[in-house]
Amino acid sequence: MEKRAIITVVGKDTVGIIARVCSFLADHKINILDISQTIVQGYFNMMMIVDIAKLEIPFGDMADELAAIGRDSLGVQIKCQKEEIFDSMHRI
Repeated sequence: MEKRAIITVVGKDTVGIIARVCSFLADHKINILDISQTIVQGYFNMMMIVDIAKLEIPFGDMADELAAIGRDSLGVQIKCQKEEIFDSMHRI
C-alpha cells in the first residue's frame, strides 16, 4: 500500500542538492513518485511526492535527518510532511 509524503527543498542553488537528497531517499527505501524543480535567479526550488510505505525508521526521525542534511550540508531548507497534513494545510 502506498503511503505518500511531500518533500520541499528551497534555497540558494549549489552543486549536489538533488544527488544528496535522492541518495538519502534511496538509502531509506523511499521511492520518488513525482518531482519538479526550478532554478530562478540562483534560487533552487524542488517539490517531490514520495512513497514512504517501505520506510524502516519513524517518519519524524527521517524528516529530521533530511532537514539536518539541508541545513548542515547543503545550506537549503528541506521540509517533509505526510500527504494528508500537507493537503489539510494547503486547502483553500
